[in-house]
Amino acid sequence: MRIPTTFFCPILVCFGFFQRCYGAGHHVLAAKVPIAKNQTKLANGETEVHHRPKRGWIWNQFFVLEEHIGPDAQYVGKLHSNSDKGDGSVRYILSGEGAGSIFIINEVTGDIHATESLDRERKAHYVLHAQAFDRNTEKPLEPMSEFIIKVQDINDNAPTFPDGPFVAAVPEMSALGTSVYQVTATDADDPTYGNSARVVYSILQGQPYFSVDPKTGVIRTALANMDREAREHYAVVIQAKDMAGQVGGLSGSTTINITLTDVNDNPPKFQQKNYQLYVPESAQVGKPVGKIKANDEDLGINAEIKYSLINPEGAAMFSIATDWDTREGIISLKKPLNYERKKTYTLQIEGVNTHVEPRFSYLGPFKDTATLKITVGDVDEAPVFSMDYYIMDVYENAQIGTEVGAVTARDPDSKNSPVRYFIDRGEHGEKYFNVDMDSGVIKITQSLDREDIPWHNITVMASEVGRLGHHDPVLDVNDNPPEINTDEEVIVCESLRPGQVIQTITAVDKDDFANGQRFSFSLPSGIPVNPNFTLKDNKDNTASISTRRRRFSQLVQELYELPVVVWDGGEPELSSTSTLTLRVCPCQRGGRLQTCQDKMGLLSSAGLSTGALIAILLCIVILLAIVVLFITLRRSKKEPLVISEEDIRENVVTYDDEGGGEEDTEAFDIIALRNPAAAEELKFRRDVRPERARQRNGPKRGYDSPPEPDQVDVQEFIKQRLVEADMDTSGPPYDSLQTYAFEGQGSPTGSISSLDSPGTHSEQDYNYLDDWGPEFEKLAELYGEDMNAAETDMAVAMTAAT
Repeated sequence: MRIPTTFFCPILVCFGFFQRCYGAGHHVLAAKVPIAKNQTKLANGETEVHHRPKRGWIWNQFFVLEEHIGPDAQYVGKLHSNSDKGDGSVRYILSGEGAGSIFIINEVTGDIHATESLDRERKAHYVLHAQAFDRNTEKPLEPMSEFIIKVQDINDNAPTFPDGPFVAAVPEMSALGTSVYQVTATDADDPTYGNSARVVYSILQGQPYFSVDPKTGVIRTALANMDREAREHYAVVIQAKDMAGQVGGLSGSTTINITLTDVNDNPPKFQQKNYQLYVPESAQVGKPVGKIKANDEDLGINAEIKYSLINPEGAAMFSIATDWDTREGIISLKKPLNYERKKTYTLQIEGVNTHVEPRFSYLGPFKDTATLKITVGDVDEAPVFSMDYYIMDVYENAQIGTEVGAVTARDPDSKNSPVRYFIDRGEHGEKYFNVDMDSGVIKITQSLDREDIPWHNITVMASEVGRLGHHDPVLDVNDNPPEINTDEEVIVCESLRPGQVIQTITAVDKDDFANGQRFSFSLPSGIPVNPNFTLKDNKDNTASISTRRRRFSQLVQELYELPVVVWDGGEPELSSTSTLTLRVCPCQRGGRLQTCQDKMGLLSSAGLSTGALIAILLCIVILLAIVVLFITLRRSKKEPLVISEEDIRENVVTYDDEGGGEEDTEAFDIIALRNPAAAEELKFRRDVRPERARQRNGPKRGYDSPPEPDQVDVQEFIKQRLVEADMDTSGPPYDSLQTYAFEGQGSPTGSISSLDSPGTHSEQDYNYLDDWGPEFEKLAELYGEDMNAAETDMAVAMTAAT
């Protein structure tokens, strides 16, 4: 942008911008604006000189980086006028959008800084005005000029799908690469700068069924001939990543729920090729006698089936019509049936799709046939007279018993039962005539008078032999609810797919055929939807249990329960709820059951009953208790049977109170360990000192001089103790072991025990320890004190002796 001015002094304009390609910081670009001349060469060879007008400002755009988070204000650029000599006489003024708040200028140097972090997505550029004034005169040195500060974009916005998630549909059996849906992601970053807004699409979930174009976002089928009957719904997750998909780019994702729509790619199919139907011969003409249904896995018009009879025999006696709601073939009777004439009929029934797509003709004919064998049921019919009415003549005044005539009836059933005759006594002629029960001959029972009664109407009835009078059938009332006809567990294979049929269930009803034949099934209402299984009413007195999800695990959960409600078609309508148990089992390929036995079943198969298992566990517990008890007893300390408080084992004293120091040693005399004779004199027994022992040893000498060791016979001493123990009546009634610590006599070296050793002092001189140094100073002091004490004692003894 060039703005002319009238100043003669050239002006220098500097600005800072962001070096995009090399990532450098702000730079100052100076543009010198001198007065230049342009020359133009004319056609005649002369040169025309043009004077270019003086320019005061030359502006380019300033750039500032968005989302600046540094501690200091961000440098934007610099304003400089040629009138500025660097002496501070020029003052720069900034006005416009954000001036003074977002953008500030140094009035002396002309440096522009941004004080706030800017967001390009909120405001992409700012329009400002700059002007230079003389600080002394406050007169403008340059006219006001306009410039723009653009906020430079960084990749701070991830791609988004504002309208997601999406729903799409594609026909099943579509060809490879069929377009399904196109997604478009938006990125708020600057699309004109770098790759911040350049989005690349990829698929995160949905392979290998679908693919996406990286540039356009068009989703296409990646597999040909996908079958809706195998899987209907797909959840495809598409990711959009900016920076052209490079590392470090931001990404966003969305979900497209794709449904395969139905096409007629499945022909109708009867569940079996041969059916049987029982129809009584009393069935009414024009009334339905049965129904048949072919299954079609398609939906809507693609599953519509038209039924027809294709054999003349069946078409002559029966007709079939299509129920478009239930897609069943309703079989009706065209002519009356007679069991005695024909007992069976064979019907060839064909089911054909009404809407067929030619492109799937290679899948085969879209029709199927089945054979229905109808068995005519014999009904016990009443006897039939040979004539509907009889006219008989008889003369008046005829004798009683005269035969008037005979009636004849026969049993139309195949068994041709005998017939019995009787007159309906409700008629007026009952007093004049009688009929023979076996032959049907009618005779006069009273005299007849023509002038009185010229005509007699007699009603003769016939019945089969075996019938006991008049039979009144008991009419059924719908008082029994239907029940699910299964007591076994339903097996669910771990590898089942969603929508796969597990088992078909039926129902039974104790009521009559008319009240209990039409059943309908459903799951209980008022409870949450079962996430594992679903139930479908087949409209043919059966229902199919299907899986709602895949991958069942016997380890996670083995048993499931499914409540099922069944209604009958009676009046009133009754229902019942049965809970089916479904067991998850591992199966082989093809759905064959591999194994489905619980742990108790495995143990039972090994020949172990529940009682045997309990007995084995009880034995193991008892053995463990014995082992623990034995170890505890082994570790416990064995206490003696009799604990003597005066038991002496050298210097070990047993007591239960707190120790008293040296007073504890006064409980016994140590002489007992030195000399048995001294112990004898001091304590003959622990509890009582015998008098005879005191007499044998002579008068008591006290404790001044114990007997000499050579005067004691150890053998005699032990024998004496043994005799005393045997004669003691106050002792315990069991043997005891007494141990005496006596070293013996006659040793030439004497006793080496310190107990009997008199206190003697060594005559060795330990003064040499003083010469060993300070380390042995303490030891020398100790031995020196002992030597001084010994010399003092010796001197005292010599003085006493003297």
